[in-house]
Amino acid sequence: MDMKSVIQAGIDYIEENLRSEIGAHELARNAGFSLYHYYRLFQAATGFPVMQFILRRRLLHAVYKISLGAQGVDTALEYGFDTYAGFYRAFRREYGMTVSEYIDMGFAKRPRKYNIITEEHMEISKKKAAQILTNWQLSHLDISDIYYEGTRNRNENACYVGQEYVLKYTVNLGRMKANIALAKAMEEVGMRCAAVIPTQNGEDYVQEGEIYFCLTRRLPGKQMTSASLMDQCDAENGRLVGELLGQLHKALIKMAAPVEEPDLLKTLKEWAIPQSSAILGLEDEFGMEMLGKMEKLLPILPRQLIHRDPNPGNIIGNGKHWGFIDFELAEKNIRIFDPVYASTAVLSEIYDPKHPEICEKWLKVYQNIACGYDSVSALSEAEKQAYPYVLLANQMICVAWFSGQDKYPEAFERNKGMTHWLIRNFSRLGIE
Repeated sequence: MDMKSVIQAGIDYIEENLRSEIGAHELARNAGFSLYHYYRLFQAATGFPVMQFILRRRLLHAVYKISLGAQGVDTALEYGFDTYAGFYRAFRREYGMTVSEYIDMGFAKRPRKYNIITEEHMEISKKKAAQILTNWQLSHLDISDIYYEGTRNRNENACYVGQEYVLKYTVNLGRMKANIALAKAMEEVGMRCAAVIPTQNGEDYVQEGEIYFCLTRRLPGKQMTSASLMDQCDAENGRLVGELLGQLHKALIKMAAPVEEPDLLKTLKEWAIPQSSAILGLEDEFGMEMLGKMEKLLPILPRQLIHRDPNPGNIIGNGKHWGFIDFELAEKNIRIFDPVYASTAVLSEIYDPKHPEICEKWLKVYQNIACGYDSVSALSEAEKQAYPYVLLANQMICVAWFSGQDKYPEAFERNKGMTHWLIRNFSRLGIE
């Protein structure tokens, strides 16, 4: 079980036992960590210390029940408060308003499930977004949906505000804080990024109920697309992606940001390879060989802060100047994960089993991305050897992940098909 899953198990336990006594020692013991280590992991993942997180969940459930007509005193006692006065003070301290004000303003809704692994997407109305934008005095600007140019999928966690801004929203405060810290660090070293715009009160984000909002500046230009990378795959397109990632990594390695450090080998061993192998109908020997290679190579591969989601839609530019957006998944990991992910992201958008020639063209894009990266941030011999194995490992993670997402059946089928193709053509994935 990876770190996210460990913390999510604790969150689920909290949610199921809000009416009982819950202590940080108990959660740390269940997770198999020292109290100090669990505290650190929990706060990095959620944005809150353990006991404050428990308090806030109790407050939200209690105020929702009161809004439905339950007695305040009985509800306060039910959720572990000694008196209603104690509940009242705690609520006002945490949410900056009284219980009745919170209910009268319509904030007392059924608490959402808090999930740091598969964050639930949210529907934010334009009216609600306009209300939030009063914190920046921008409620007069037009609000519009964001669509990824490559897939035409709608971004369900952000919207455009006028021509210059993007409003982002999430239930995961830990992820938002990490993204804000990273954006500020990038600004300090002069990188083009979606700079965070403070509110009129100088805050980086605002909260309404369980949802957190921040405003960023919109990067000028258009999203890169997989189609554009495939149109002319012998020149500047694929190579440009690799060069941009190499430049990004040179800047990121100098930065300190509160990000996760996942155990990639553990993820592969305990989840991704067993689950994807079963889905793809692979022999056990195949998974064992993959794990053997990764166990040998991963410890000697350079690690640093990486973007983690450098698909073409997250690269914005106008031909001369380019930048990256959406660092919400940034983490410390092996650095070649980024160029490998960029390559597979392209293939996952254009793969078609009826047109094998597409995969042949993609192989050139794949090589160009690797060469572009190598020209800016030289690949070690170990990285070159590991490159195709990391690519396949990434695909097995994708297959395992999509298998649990009912919302993306087409993407699941595409990733299964392309993974079979990559396995059949594995000997052609070496980096020169």
